[in-house]
Amino acid sequence: MQRWRRERNIAIALVVPALIASIFVGHVSEMLLLAVSYLHISQTLNINKLERWLSQGGQGEKPDFKGIWSDIYYHFYKIRKSQKRRKKKLGKMLDSFRKSTGALPDAVVVLGSYGEIEWSNKVAHNFLGLKKSDNGQRIPNLVRHPLFIQYLKEQDYRHKICIPSPVNENMFLQIGIVPYGSGLRLLMAQDITHQKNIERMRTDFVANVSHELRTPLTVLRGYLETLQEMDGAPGVYSRSFQNMAAETERMQTLIDDLLLLARLESKQKKSESVAVAALLHEVCQESDLLEKDERRVDLQIASNANLLGDASELRSAFSNLLVNALKYSPPTAPVKVSWRDAADGGVYMEVEDFGPGIPAADIPRITERFYRVDVKRNQKIVGTGLGLAIVKHVLVRHDAKLDIDSQLGRGSRFRCVFPKQRIC
Repeated sequence: MQRWRRERNIAIALVVPALIASIFVGHVSEMLLLAVSYLHISQTLNINKLERWLSQGGQGEKPDFKGIWSDIYYHFYKIRKSQKRRKKKLGKMLDSFRKSTGALPDAVVVLGSYGEIEWSNKVAHNFLGLKKSDNGQRIPNLVRHPLFIQYLKEQDYRHKICIPSPVNENMFLQIGIVPYGSGLRLLMAQDITHQKNIERMRTDFVANVSHELRTPLTVLRGYLETLQEMDGAPGVYSRSFQNMAAETERMQTLIDDLLLLARLESKQKKSESVAVAALLHEVCQESDLLEKDERRVDLQIASNANLLGDASELRSAFSNLLVNALKYSPPTAPVKVSWRDAADGGVYMEVEDFGPGIPAADIPRITERFYRVDVKRNQKIVGTGLGLAIVKHVLVRHDAKLDIDSQLGRGSRFRCVFPKQRIC
């Protein structure tokens, strides 16, 4: 404020004498113009000094400013000093980020809005084959796996993908992307080769054991059928043979389900046009025959959409859902099956029953293998505990999801939601 007063006083000190001098010599305008010109030239020289100093980045010797210009320089100096502190702080944060990501066992890559590589840690060089000289290159040109390119193109990062490493086909990488900032994306790749090997060993073990058990069970079942057909066998033996045959059949069904799960986990995906409406008609007719012509199934076809997928797998999933609904419902209660278009452009198959329902705490786990809901019933429900696990695997292989809505005492609704990319 004081410096502004000083500038004002200087201006007054120039203008007032000029006015006084004009009284004696005349030429008022010329005298005022002379005073104002002096002020203008003085300010121009100061502006020129400041501009030259700023053009050098504020480096070098400080210009000799006086008056208000000294205050202006001081404000620039404060801003410059603040920027230096901020730059130093950001540099430390960047170094800390690089050190922390460099210590991670996972690959980390920073991608720009067009998929160009802005930075990558050392693990990314080992996992993805990237180099420092690749900065600025678009990552689809370097990691060319079709699933990865589709993942980047669709920009649906809610789920992760698994692909073999570009530098080692025996290494499997789980890749996830997290968008952040303005168009930036953080790609993280984790080595899951060990988990994949364990999963493969488990699948092979289950498949081999199940396959080896089929032969003795078939032989045992044949002998039991022969014993049941014998005349004159005591009643206690007949009941024993009957129970043994039922348990043998249950074991056979369990082995068949385990083998089906093993095939779903190992075989290649099949993509053909499946007429879902006709498939559902067949599944419902088969279920009605099992129910001794009571016709409990109410089928509603409200969509003409077909799906790209495997007809046998879809039949297995739909059949499991319908059989479960019939099993867990009262004998006279209807079961509704529908095929409808979804609001987001996809399509869904829904099975609704009016059975005892599922507790909310059990819903997240009912698709696990052998998981059974602990609900009090008048009679025990016979099953393998693998039906919904099979449904889940089939839907994952068809890029679909299973939505479950249930209320105790009112029934359950199972909805298989397929994306619009699967419609043909």
